[in-house]
Amino acid sequence: MKTRIDYMTVSPEAFQAVWALEQYVAKDAGLEARLLHLVKIRASQINGCAFCVDMHVKEARKDGMSDQWIALICVWRESRLYDDRERAVLGWTDSLTNISATGAPDADYEAMRLHFSQEEITKLTVAVGTINLWNRMAVGFRSQHPIDQVTLDMAGSV
Repeated sequence: MKTRIDYMTVSPEAFQAVWALEQYVAKDAGLEARLLHLVKIRASQINGCAFCVDMHVKEARKDGMSDQWIALICVWRESRLYDDRERAVLGWTDSLTNISATGAPDADYEAMRLHFSQEEITKLTVAVGTINLWNRMAVGFRSQHPIDQVTLDMAGSV
């Protein structure tokens, strides 16, 4: 697979606009890092974005999330690991990321209402939208994730 466009250099203005939204979500929205990790990893899994999954898994590990917590996000419905708040965020992320199929059902919204204020739901929704935008840029333009040296060493070469 070959990168199609280096969007950061061909349109720095577009990149900066998306980056400003990312900075709001990451720093100014006041959302828990744990919840943002769930949103970013889960949406990236659904969208098949290897670049973003790789990046956000590494960030989650750096922030102290366990390997098990990270690994089971893709099968969260089958795991007892996630609490009710996390499950609500994961369900909302699934619903909004697959919005053309789900229509954002009331049940997913009601699960969010049990655990979050309207302001928090709005900010979490912006977080879901932001990672979906990044995923579309990375997948659409075939952004390539780095291959870690330890992976190269184990595989011989990639």
